[in-house]
Amino acid sequence: MAVPKRKMSRSNTRHRRAQWKASVPQLTPCPCPRKEMVVPHRACTHCGLYKGRQVVEQP
Repeated sequence: MAVPKRKMSRSNTRHRRAQWKASVPQLTPCPCPRKEMVVPHRACTHCGLYKGRQVVEQP
């Protein structure tokens, strides 16, 4: 396993960690009439549709 030879300074550590950012999830409209925005490759939480077919029972 690689082990650093010298201690990394706080400045360098913080500069490196500053690049780790959370990204906003991409949303696509559901094919149902409401056109609710959903995360791709997931079933719609409102109507239960995935790729145009019913996969989750909704009450």
